[in-house]
Amino acid sequence: MSLEILSTQNADETFIAVYDFIEIRFGKKVADKFLEKTENIVALIAEYPLMYKATSIDVNVRIAIISKHTSLFYRVTETSVHLLYFWDNRRDQLFL
Repeated sequence: MSLEILSTQNADETFIAVYDFIEIRFGKKVADKFLEKTENIVALIAEYPLMYKATSIDVNVRIAIISKHTSLFYRVTETSVHLLYFWDNRRDQLFL
């Protein structure tokens, strides 16, 4: 049974920022591939929420690698998965 996926405002905003950056830099086709890959990974997370590693600061917050440059942070509860934010992996990794 898959868990409900809930997206925070921060996740929505950071996803749009990443998508827009990819579209401007590499074109709509590449951005749409990123969107499709993200949707597939989120669907997998709904089915297997513990498949990605937990962060060192909170075992309920996990990190899914979307691409070489982008990760998704999400929180798992008993009934749902909360998408927290999309992270540019080229930034400082303070608490990973």
